[in-house]
Amino acid sequence: MSRDNHEPPLSPTAASVVSNAAADRHASSPPIRVTMLGTGTSTGVPVLGCSCEVCSSDDPRDTRTRCSCYVQVGNMGILIDTGPDFRRQALREELGRIDAVCYTHHHFDHVVGLDDLRPFFFENTQVMPCYMHPDTASILRDNYDYIFGADPYPGAANVAIEEVTGPFTVPSRYNDAPPVPVDPLLLYHGRTPVYGYRIGSFAYLTDVSRIPDETFPLLADLDVLVLDGLRQTPHPTHFSLNEAVAAAERIGARRTYFVHMTHSVLHAEEDALLPDGIALGYDGLSFTLGPDA
Repeated sequence: MSRDNHEPPLSPTAASVVSNAAADRHASSPPIRVTMLGTGTSTGVPVLGCSCEVCSSDDPRDTRTRCSCYVQVGNMGILIDTGPDFRRQALREELGRIDAVCYTHHHFDHVVGLDDLRPFFFENTQVMPCYMHPDTASILRDNYDYIFGADPYPGAANVAIEEVTGPFTVPSRYNDAPPVPVDPLLLYHGRTPVYGYRIGSFAYLTDVSRIPDETFPLLADLDVLVLDGLRQTPHPTHFSLNEAVAAAERIGARRTYFVHMTHSVLHAEEDALLPDGIALGYDGLSFTLGPDA
């Protein structure tokens, strides 16, 4: 497994070059429609057996399924993570098309809905790429041998692991749209290397406790940032809300939403305390960004 190495920060000039290159790659992106499928931590909210104020809240924003995100770019649909609630989320949002999945990391609450991709192959048998960090790929190959192994189970989802270490493009499974540029963004979830993703002027960074200095230039000129904000108290592998605010202010997106909240976060109360331009996300939140948004 990779280790959390502290690389020297980029010089201002090098950071500017990286920032400009990232912006140029996404400059011609068509309008993007983003839907937050789930915004909760690994237990989901309500938590089983809990009757706290948040778990018993009648505010629908306090009901949080496990984190996942759907990004529609023109005709194409790109999914970020397939957690244990993916089937329920896909039904709720009436998802009809997925061209690729971008996995952030291998933890149960982000991958275990993988098998629920099978219906997306009933009418289109073209392989669906699943992009991920090489460490994540190694673990998924072991854990899902019946899908990714040499002799896949008959009827398993026709998905293929794509290990990525730099910018890539997602092709259309339907041959009806140009490929979509995507930037994987190296983050650390404790000591575990994970990915966030940038698509156009949108970036999604869940399960993060440190953003390396070399990743910040790739987050320049964002319209919307989605960022991990677990709870008020510190945690070893997630940003607290205060840490998330500090990271969001450094990144400087025009709008930021926090996700992966626990049942210690009452939406109406915590949302009111956040600075202008920063808000708590919630399940089903959708927004459009791009030239015609």
